Amino acid sequence: DNFTAQPETSMSAFWSLTDTIKRGSTSPYRGSRSEAESDLDTLLTEVISSQMIADVPLGSFLSGGIDSSLVTAIMQKVAGKPVKTYSIGFEDPQFDESASARAVAEHIGTDHFELIVTPDDLMNIVSRLPDIYCEPFADSSQMPTFLVSELARRHVTVALTGDGADEIFGGYNRYIAAGKIWKYASRVPAPIRRTFGLSALTISKANWDRLFAGMSPVLPSRLKARMPGEKIHKIGKLLKQNSKQKYYESLISLVENPEAFVIDGKIPLTVINDNGAQPKTDSFEHWMMAVDALTYLPDDICVKVDRASMANSLETRAPFLDRRIVEFAWRLPLDYKIAGGQSKQILRNILSNYVPRSLFERPKMGFGVPFGRWLRGPMRDWAENLLAEDRLKEDGFFNPVA
Repeated sequence: DNFTAQPETSMSAFWSLTDTIKRGSTSPYRGSRSEAESDLDTLLTEVISSQMIADVPLGSFLSGGIDSSLVTAIMQKVAGKPVKTYSIGFEDPQFDESASARAVAEHIGTDHFELIVTPDDLMNIVSRLPDIYCEPFADSSQMPTFLVSELARRHVTVALTGDGADEIFGGYNRYIAAGKIWKYASRVPAPIRRTFGLSALTISKANWDRLFAGMSPVLPSRLKARMPGEKIHKIGKLLKQNSKQKYYESLISLVENPEAFVIDGKIPLTVINDNGAQPKTDSFEHWMMAVDALTYLPDDICVKVDRASMANSLETRAPFLDRRIVEFAWRLPLDYKIAGGQSKQILRNILSNYVPRSLFERPKMGFGVPFGRWLRGPMRDWAENLLAEDRLKEDGFFNPVA
């Protein structure tokens, strides 16, 4: 008999974020804040040095925010010569970060390139998006990400990014606001909480914006925010919820009943809405960060950057997603990340050794696009044609009256 029994095989994950989160809570970092900053600076330098090994030209995306500025500053330290950096700006100052990126680039001493994006620039790539993403993908920043990748590819073949830092070091505004709101709101009886929520929603977002604009001269800086109406409406929706899971789900949702928009639509079980799949953490803030790192990060951020860059034959590398950085971050206590109403404390402190705080201590903007103004202006005909009731009925995917 020539038959030889095949050895039994099994499959297991090489690395698991859920396991990393669990190990972080059982084996926490015991050093001081200054020790943590020094250790993380050293670790980031090791990781970035390894990611800068390339036999092709290399640069970085630089938004002027904390994450990309820190990556670029350490790249500059390692390289010892001007690093090529790339940023995107908009004519609308509410969304434009190009001046901040330029100021950081000048201080660090990079070879900086920028592109100011217009509606025409975006319209020119809309028809290419189905080929680039191969699936419906609703993050509007896919377009400026494509354009900054196209800009970088003119000079380099590899670019480092700051992606991943928000989810592991507590960078999103919702971690600060939601933790505070839920802490106090959960103590208020549900009927009263719901009444406050509905009251906030009775005033339109535009009217809230106008109200805050009129009060701006007398408002303390901590109450000044971009698009306050949008944020107040989010709070109003949150106050209607009866659990922290529903609270978070409402926070990250654009609409309350998304399944109604799709014919026979159903919301599948995911980490977001399946209690059994959710990681155990020591705080609501860490819980939100964990869920984001398991869902939003791989399914949105990484998809967006990977496909936009590869469509331009540009390789991107994300130092903050190196498992050594992620493992270190999940060992840190929450107050090393979020403290005094401020996000990413440890990254801010490390960055201040490279760049003056005045250049990066500003409200977080994200990679937003001024679509609201553009859809009411130069993009209006295009958008209305796509959303015409007859067309939606003919396509057969969406419920035109939802």
